Amino acid sequence: MKKFLRWLIHFVLKAITKINVTGYENLPAKDGFVIAVNHLGILDAPMAYYALDDWNLFIPVAEKWEENPFLRWLGKHLNFIFINRFKPDLKAMREMIKRMEEGQTLVIAPEGTRARDEKMAQGKPGVAYLASKLGWQIVPVAISGTEDRLFFGNLKHFRRTHIKIVAGKPFMLPPFPRENREEVLQEYADEIMCRISVMLPEKNRGYYAEHPRLKALLAGTE
Repeated sequence: MKKFLRWLIHFVLKAITKINVTGYENLPAKDGFVIAVNHLGILDAPMAYYALDDWNLFIPVAEKWEENPFLRWLGKHLNFIFINRFKPDLKAMREMIKRMEEGQTLVIAPEGTRARDEKMAQGKPGVAYLASKLGWQIVPVAISGTEDRLFFGNLKHFRRTHIKIVAGKPFMLPPFPRENREEVLQEYADEIMCRISVMLPEKNRGYYAEHPRLKALLAGTE
């Protein structure tokens, strides 16, 4: 089934999009790392399955989609983890930790939902919590061109949507904070988002457009 799904995803995306992927050299040689991405539109979800030949990965998906029989079936073959976005989901977090320990790669959008205004929202600290506490490497990945407005407009006029995917250099967050955890973990989440934002077009940077950390990264004064 995975071979068929791989073929289907590539066939469909090649028919409706033109995708340029750079930064493969930044992916760690071993599995068990985090790919953190921005989320502009519905096309973002299949990008990991298109860009990565190795499907030893899993993606957290909002629990509301589990009610859809087709997506529930698809999730079994594409390694979805359905997660409650509005309160701590300990069961899902334990499952994510288990899969990471088994060497799978976590692909996650820290924003939690797609940007309906086509701009980045502030990242949530969930992945920062896990990555800091368990010492996971993070690869920031920026996706541009997948805005729903652009995609559906192109689809309506039988035009292919041009998409750019850029993987940045992997990094690790500082150790898990002992004090002021909520504040520090949000700073860690903002660090992840700024490392994604630096690779995005200015128009998509949204919440992070004027962030001091982004300005430092753009200036090369890390």
